[in-house]
Amino acid sequence: MEFPKNFLWGAASAAGQTEGHPLELGGGLSVWDAFCARPGSIQNGETDEVCTDFLHRFREDVGLLASLGLRAYRFSVSWARVDPRGTGEWSEEALRYYDELVDCCLAHGVEPFVTLHHWELPLALETRGGWLSRETPEAFARFAGMLAARLRGRVQHYFTLNEPECILGLGCETGAHAPGLRLGTEELFACWKNLLLAHSLGLRAVRSADPGALVGLATTGRICYPERPEDEAAARAESFRLSDGDWIFTHSQFLDPACLGAFPAPEDSQLGRLWAATPEAERAELHARPDFLGVNLYNGLCVRGENGRVVYTPRCPGFPRTAYDWPVTEQALYWAPVFLAERYGLPLYISENGLSCNDKIYRDGQVHDADRIDFLARYLTQLRAAAPKADVRGYFHWSLTDNFEWNRGFSQRFGLIYIDYPTQRRILKDSARWYAAVAASNGVSLDE
Repeated sequence: MEFPKNFLWGAASAAGQTEGHPLELGGGLSVWDAFCARPGSIQNGETDEVCTDFLHRFREDVGLLASLGLRAYRFSVSWARVDPRGTGEWSEEALRYYDELVDCCLAHGVEPFVTLHHWELPLALETRGGWLSRETPEAFARFAGMLAARLRGRVQHYFTLNEPECILGLGCETGAHAPGLRLGTEELFACWKNLLLAHSLGLRAVRSADPGALVGLATTGRICYPERPEDEAAARAESFRLSDGDWIFTHSQFLDPACLGAFPAPEDSQLGRLWAATPEAERAELHARPDFLGVNLYNGLCVRGENGRVVYTPRCPGFPRTAYDWPVTEQALYWAPVFLAERYGLPLYISENGLSCNDKIYRDGQVHDADRIDFLARYLTQLRAAAPKADVRGYFHWSLTDNFEWNRGFSQRFGLIYIDYPTQRRILKDSARWYAAVAASNGVSLDE
């Protein structure tokens, strides 16, 4: 059994986790550069100053991706590098670098999927209000339109935002991520509206600059899967439920307004009242249906329905988990695309999926990551069953290389390619060759 014809196999990364050297090429500081400088913010006191040195080694990494037979690369353009003051005074040096990166992909037969904002907010905009200010989405639209005009004819797919839920929940609510804020519900709702507005204005700016380009949005959040066949309705409802105390890490809080023009909070909740108080013209402005969805998924939650209630199934003692301590729940990669396609009626890509392993270089000089191969075989088998039902068009493994895992520093290794950080040497892991075989067979080798 194989995936649908023309299914796109790729890998993904982000500028803030790989490029390093934030001030090179006329770049400016991002909120993450400032966050790294705050004592205690990053595990082991590590910083993003060098990361994987992708800024200087992108040709090598794109070449390795192509050598695996992968036909797509999802990467982000650092907004802070291109727009250091957040004013539209573009760094031409930085833009030439991204020109070269796109051209390098195309020369290798690799389709570039460009993420316009993967958390690299210019620090200058943060000092002027960040996501609490309408200036930020307006600046983002200016950036998105400029970039789409420059890359017109070379880039066909854009993601406006990556995981706005994490920006909101980890960056603005708990302070675990940059910019390290701890806001209350009303301020969080204001940030939410500006993030959604950034998607809306950015989508319109890209379409205006390049009518031939397709524009998506990559979200993450709670996905539930049924314990038994009769629990499917409960899993579907719980996946999209919002409440005052549990709304940020849901797909529906962004996708319902963007795709459906609605907000799924109960009318009698604080969120419902905040939405009701939002002027109709503002609500309409937030309604910007993308051309496709990006789904970032790593795990899910098992539920059952009991007497009209949803009950979460406890995990068994010693349940399988990754090095990040995330549960291994391959069923989620079947139900997530099925539920999301059913609700929004859009084609989708799995824009992130993978795991962190305790990878090391063995005595033979290789990296043997059997855990990753087992994980991917389980998840991809589930995705293969869902793909024809949900119009899944591609899969991007997170990540291409090991990289800077935000507040966890370099403690987590997600890559198909091992980075020996002291030397920046690249080593293909066993999983890279295994994944190459899966891509070459369009999924048939999963049955071997």
